[in-house]
Amino acid sequence: MTKYDEKFKKSVVQDYLAGGGGYTKLSAKYGVNDGQIRHWVGAFLQNGDSGLTKKSSHYSAEFKLRVLEHMWREELSFNQTIHLFDLRGGTGVVSDWERKYHEGGITALAPKPRGRPKPMKPPEPTTPSSEQPVQDKTLQELQRENEYLRAEVAYLKKLDALVRAKQQAAQTKRKP
Repeated sequence: MTKYDEKFKKSVVQDYLAGGGGYTKLSAKYGVNDGQIRHWVGAFLQNGDSGLTKKSSHYSAEFKLRVLEHMWREELSFNQTIHLFDLRGGTGVVSDWERKYHEGGITALAPKPRGRPKPMKPPEPTTPSSEQPVQDKTLQELQRENEYLRAEVAYLKKLDALVRAKQQAAQTKRKP
């Protein structure tokens, strides 16, 4: 939820444009930072009522690069750039894009995936025994399956031995 609604922002901007005082005076009157009022006025003058509305802030890497190139070509400040392109998030957004571009190129401007990563799917069982009945298997298939099962048993024995050794080491450390 936004801190200030659109009606409030518009009333502050209208008060400023009607000559109700400067940024400092309006800041004291409404209890809002004067930089915030300056931002609202600039956004309103550049984009009208839509400059004061809540807007999504997801931009593609190509759009970010076009904004940066325009800013560099026209020698605009960060503040002028955010008002011209109606960007949300303040001047820090554009300066962050510029820093990322200089560090990693256009790939650094690509939006990052949001939210938690999707859980991994459990691996499908690859045991040869689940494929077909024993009667239909050839001798080579049975030998491969036997080799696989022997390796699996050996692995589990080794794992069990390591766990036991770790438990014994932990017990000997506890005793003074």
